[in-house]
Amino acid sequence: MLHAAYLLPLLPLAGFVALAVIGRRLGDPWAGWIGTAAVAASFVVACIVYAGLLQRSGQGRVFTQVLFSWIPVGGLHVDAALLVDPLSMTMVLFVTGISTLIHLYSIGYMRGDEDYPKFFLYLNLFVASMLLLVLGNNLVFTFVGWEGVGACSYWLISFWFGRESAASAGKKAFIYNRIGDVGFLLAIFLVFSKTGTVVYRGPHGIFAHLSAFGPGARTAVCLLLFLAAAGKSAQFPLFPWLADAMEGPTPVSALIHAATMVTAGVYLMCRINPLLSLSHPAQVVVATVGAVTAFIAATIGCAQDDIKKVLAYSTISQLGYMFLAVGTGAYEAAIFLMVAHAFFKGLLFLGAGSVIHGSHDEQDLKRMGNLRRYMKLTFVTFGVAWLAIAGIPPLSGFWAKGDVLTNAFARFPALWAIGLLTAALTAYYMSRLMALAFYGDDRWRAAVGDRRHAGDPHESPWVMALPLVVLAVLAAAGGLLSLPWHPASVDPLRWLGPVFGSNLYTPRQAASTKWVLSIVDAVVAVAGLAVALRWWVRRPDHPALEPVALQRSWYLDDVFDAAIGRPGHAVARFAAEVVDRVVIDGAVMGVARLTRSAGAGLRKVQTGYVRQYAVGIVFGMVALLVYMAARAGVVH
Repeated sequence: MLHAAYLLPLLPLAGFVALAVIGRRLGDPWAGWIGTAAVAASFVVACIVYAGLLQRSGQGRVFTQVLFSWIPVGGLHVDAALLVDPLSMTMVLFVTGISTLIHLYSIGYMRGDEDYPKFFLYLNLFVASMLLLVLGNNLVFTFVGWEGVGACSYWLISFWFGRESAASAGKKAFIYNRIGDVGFLLAIFLVFSKTGTVVYRGPHGIFAHLSAFGPGARTAVCLLLFLAAAGKSAQFPLFPWLADAMEGPTPVSALIHAATMVTAGVYLMCRINPLLSLSHPAQVVVATVGAVTAFIAATIGCAQDDIKKVLAYSTISQLGYMFLAVGTGAYEAAIFLMVAHAFFKGLLFLGAGSVIHGSHDEQDLKRMGNLRRYMKLTFVTFGVAWLAIAGIPPLSGFWAKGDVLTNAFARFPALWAIGLLTAALTAYYMSRLMALAFYGDDRWRAAVGDRRHAGDPHESPWVMALPLVVLAVLAAAGGLLSLPWHPASVDPLRWLGPVFGSNLYTPRQAASTKWVLSIVDAVVAVAGLAVALRWWVRRPDHPALEPVALQRSWYLDDVFDAAIGRPGHAVARFAAEVVDRVVIDGAVMGVARLTRSAGAGLRKVQTGYVRQYAVGIVFGMVALLVYMAARAGVVH
């Protein structure tokens, strides 16, 4: 069964090729069904490979499948090879599973779009790239998938490129990700210079040559890869692109922000755990940046009116929690939160898409209200995800977030305090969103009058509703993954244990301490929820709670514009108007003018009269004879 691993990325890639060839002829909805079937088939293969991996035990749950020799150059030998182990299969299962649901949802959401086949073509290529990323057995092959999801995200975010805002958002995402990619490339070069290989595991892999790294080199590699992760997973200060990425269609937001691209950075840091665990400074940096990012993004989410932007900043905040877990060495907690986040955040984005679809493309929370009366299924399923991300027990978010905070409390108490405050803010801003969208008065009626919408809000079709129901069940029951149920192989600690080994940080805390921390988590979540509902259910406007600084994301874009954008534009203008036009063009044109002037001077000598040329020859011969005589000493 393990030998079927090559089909995992191949199936969505085949879907991409099929849609590229016949997608236009298939049209709506058959192009969508082809794309969905390709990813669904990949999920089925993932289940088969997972079953094959379960048949092995402990350290034997590792399988490498070499597809072909890719780069045999000198001392560098890179295979196109897949690494199947508990970490990669955990990623593959929820990437293919959630992506299948998002593809199915998109069949209904994108109905009628003029570029319907192209949308599914991009989605299939995106999934194939993500699978290459998580299955690659070496840094270079991982980088191929890394760049693939970056390119696809650019196409998907700017899918409606006729809107200037969408085109700009795509370019912004692309540039921010390229900044991080510089770190990835430098890390590959440094690793190869120290070990002579780029393969992760095995007797000749990177992790078998950890002694080749000095303390400085270890920290440098980890921080360079963290720079790459910060770009892809939107960590401070490289997170502004993620909110603007909401310009893409809502299924894109769900695909990028729930289960795939943004989790790639967390996966990368977990993959290099043997190296990261040896660098305490790098761990402190990762944990601190994660906690700070979680808090900053949560504060911004408290004042956003666009339903998708609230969820975008929520994603940034939850990713911060994951990096806090990675920095503390609680890798299994990071993966557990990643999986739970894929469930409830995928549901939140698809639920937001259902709200937008049913409200005739309305995204402003202040122009919604009382939607629970008209969209009962969306309300119930969205409510499950709301309670899960808020951390209300016994839903998945409570267990996953609590696991992160428990580990942070044991190792970095100050960061635990930041994380706990962030948990309260998370419950608050998500409850604010729920109150504004589904409770209160029918404020959307004024919007209908202003924009002449076609009637009341309505529920979405079944192809959009079915993924909501499935994800609601997973978001509610996902917490069971962390409980010691049988079989033990499902328990993240035992399933992922062989990947992390002794590098996994396990806090030595009394049971009473863990109980107290869990109770504190629950109380904080309930408090944030209660406060938000009390303030926002009856009144949609609280200017004092929505300061301009939060609405403008702490002016971070303005700071970047002032510190980088405008100076960069000034340098570019100087280069264009002075360096290029005056210096470079001036030098080229100067040579041309000199050549023309010299030609004009020589043209005067060329008169065409034979007698003039004869006189010139005579004078030349005389001058030559005088010179030769002078050299021979005849003439003094």
